Amino acid sequence: MTKLPLYITILLGMAAGIALGFVAVAAGWERFVADWIRPWGTVFIRSLRLVAVPLVIVSLVSGISNLSDIRHLSRIGVKTLGVYLTTTLLAILIGLATVCTIRPGYVFPRQKAEEFRLRYEQSVTEKTQAAQVMDESGPLQFLVDIVPENVVHAAGDNSAMLQIILLSIVFGMAMVAVGREKAAPLKNVVESLNAVILKIIGYVMKLAPLGVMALMADLVTGFAGDADLLLALGSYALTVVVGLCVILLIVYPLIVRFMTRVGLADYLRAVLPVQMLAFTSCSSAACLPLNIERMRALGLPQNVVSFVLPTGITINMNGTSCYHAIATVFVAQVMGIELSLAQMLSIVLLTTVSSIGTPGIPS
Repeated sequence: MTKLPLYITILLGMAAGIALGFVAVAAGWERFVADWIRPWGTVFIRSLRLVAVPLVIVSLVSGISNLSDIRHLSRIGVKTLGVYLTTTLLAILIGLATVCTIRPGYVFPRQKAEEFRLRYEQSVTEKTQAAQVMDESGPLQFLVDIVPENVVHAAGDNSAMLQIILLSIVFGMAMVAVGREKAAPLKNVVESLNAVILKIIGYVMKLAPLGVMALMADLVTGFAGDADLLLALGSYALTVVVGLCVILLIVYPLIVRFMTRVGLADYLRAVLPVQMLAFTSCSSAACLPLNIERMRALGLPQNVVSFVLPTGITINMNGTSCYHAIATVFVAQVMGIELSLAQMLSIVLLTTVSSIGTPGIPS
């Protein structure tokens, strides 16, 4: 019997979760879903978060330690950062153009908008106070935040991913600097850890169909009974999907066509399983093993793949950037706030900064 690919089983799990959610709403089983179904989705998400930091550390150290010269790292790093920042800005602009064209916030019921404003008023106040504190910090505060005070604390915090990246890059550079002979024992350990962590991720992803089913069932039951709200959120979700499709189907193929030597058809065949897995798992970290495997199959250099891809799951967050831009304008539309050009430009700047270092896991 032919084994189904992982992304197919995840899609089946998604469909089963939606069906289960509607059945639960019709039969009045919302409590059953909350008590017996939702926990499986929570277990899946926590399992992905559990391996996110070890995956980034080991992958980066392994990739950098494979380089023969630190100067090679600087060349790769500058090119990688330039491409990542460019595509991030493009994703934000695409998100803003899409949400301003479709205007999903105006579909949101006015009564619900006022209800949510009152419900989250205290949370907004707290966020505003936190933003004021950040505003009072110096212009180089972001550099201070990148350097961790405690290695163990940084490694235990998925939100401190930039600190983890900095530590991993410095560690990998030090391994290259001491020479192959001295670094060989540690490199063998790192390669073994890399293999073990990838295997653990394989185990976790076996839970993906069940986890996705549980999450979808809980989502459907959570929004049941409010057709207007569901319609408004559906319009918002459609806007996000349109923006992401522009990035995926237009921007990426153009980059591959004009900036690489890889054939477009070969690239599309290689990334299709990765994109399907990303769509269904909502986790770039979970896609990293498959992504590395597919890129190596394309014949790309191992040292480039091992550096660029692990870095990309926390720095190159094009989908997140597009989503953040759409979400910000959507909330403003819901609340009846007209954004000026200066405010739009601030969204571009802040979204670019906030997307860098975002963990590649669902949240």
